[in-house]
Amino acid sequence: MTTDVRVALIGYGLAGACFHAPTIAATPGLSLATIVTASPQRRERAGHEHPAARVVDRVDAVFADPAGHDLVVVATPNSTHVSLALAALAAGQAVVVDKPFAPTAEEARRVVAEARRRGLFLSAYHQRRWDSETLTLRRLLAEGALGDVLRFESRFERWRPVPMGGWRESDAPGGAGGLLYDLGTHLVDQALHLFGPVARVYAELDRRRPGSATDDDMFVALTHASGVRSHLWASALAGHIGPRVRALGTRAAYVKRDADGQEAALLAGERPDLPGWGGEPPARWGLLGVGDAVTPVRSEPGAYQRY
Repeated sequence: MTTDVRVALIGYGLAGACFHAPTIAATPGLSLATIVTASPQRRERAGHEHPAARVVDRVDAVFADPAGHDLVVVATPNSTHVSLALAALAAGQAVVVDKPFAPTAEEARRVVAEARRRGLFLSAYHQRRWDSETLTLRRLLAEGALGDVLRFESRFERWRPVPMGGWRESDAPGGAGGLLYDLGTHLVDQALHLFGPVARVYAELDRRRPGSATDDDMFVALTHASGVRSHLWASALAGHIGPRVRALGTRAAYVKRDADGQEAALLAGERPDLPGWGGEPPARWGLLGVGDAVTPVRSEPGAYQRY
């Protein structure tokens, strides 16, 4: 008998194959028991990459065997997150739902209420709280290195002038497509994680590229209850990419240009149990200080496996 938490992973696209499966497999105490994907090509890939896991083409195989799993991870298109989370809870299983947790707040509250009624674990997968720059900034905040933070800037910008299609860029009702639901969820969650509850929100959502069906350029301004202001950007049409984060305080500023490298490592087939995972060379460290009097500050290793 194993004491590992037996995980059923539903979905083996980008999220399932590159973010969830390798992290689950590399985390002590977790066992990737079942992978669900309707695609024959993805089933073949899953079987090759995780030979110890059962690979099936229907989600019914998971819900029909609740005793065979302890946790269900939902890594499917956004429009299915709520229905699959509710089905997993109805089967008596704990659930992790990839972002966005739900297309609407009303649907999110419904899922949360159902988990509470059944006394089951439920979580949204916001692994980017363990991005290197977020962990480093939390350390600097704890040390008081910035003084009182006045403004936090964070961005995920790319140059993709031609829409790629697919459900992430679909405007289907209830599909939760577009950048705000995609990268914007990470930006907002990191700001909340770092600086707490929000009192006011302002947002700009635009369709900049010809043929875009959903927002491909976004800006969100949050005024936190603490008084900190967070300015958050995501764009598919950024010809020049700005710094990943910039935090301005009464004592100093912290600026980091390069993004966390864990996504690139996962896409390259690496796993979080490799030695040195998440570490960054000094050339990628951020700068701390005022004006020209800045010094590199050691980056905390990124650690998605800590989720």
